[in-house]
Amino acid sequence: MLQSILDLFFPKVCFACNLQLGDNESYVCTNCRHKLPVTDYHLDSDQTVLKTFYGRAKVEHATALLRFEKKGITQQLIHNLKYKGHEDVGLFLGKWLGAELKTVNEYKSINMVIPVPLHKKKLKKRGYNQVAKFAQEIAKQLEVEYVDDVLIKITNVSSQVTKNRFNRWVNNEELFTIQNKEKINNKHVLLVDDIITTGATMEACIAVLNKVDNVKISVASMAIA
Repeated sequence: MLQSILDLFFPKVCFACNLQLGDNESYVCTNCRHKLPVTDYHLDSDQTVLKTFYGRAKVEHATALLRFEKKGITQQLIHNLKYKGHEDVGLFLGKWLGAELKTVNEYKSINMVIPVPLHKKKLKKRGYNQVAKFAQEIAKQLEVEYVDDVLIKITNVSSQVTKNRFNRWVNNEELFTIQNKEKINNKHVLLVDDIITTGATMEACIAVLNKVDNVKISVASMAIA
């Protein structure tokens, strides 16, 4: 009864279309779920995401849950996550991708999940890392450790949305550092982010993580542009 009263005054809405959710719906309405541009890369052994890193970074396996298009449904989801404070979008997508990855042999050797970090100033301003809950839910599904005190962002830069591949690469040099190296020695790490566009941000993270002895790195994201 209390929940019904709360829903009356504060109705839950779909994070994709912003329409009110039905009684048996959560996070995203049934109609929008059917419209989500799912890639199935990890289920189909598709190398599309892995090819993004060819010749640039050593990656074991790579996937993205959704395709990202401007003004598309995935963009609306991630906009709500990053700029509207709806962290449950990450929760929703993390549970979904994590449940699928635990059925795929290539990801069964993962030992821990690490999110691409925010700079402390941006973290303070936003109040949360939009990748955190996504990463935490994947770790929970894979029954492995979630670690956010190894990879650290040390340089705060402007948004990279409008930058081309070369400028992203230049701006990502020396953005990250590593601490507590012993935590990832001899580990297979799953590095996660929200969107892969050129792959420059993840490439910079991977370059730092690869300084640790005998570490293997796979990557996963909510979406790929």
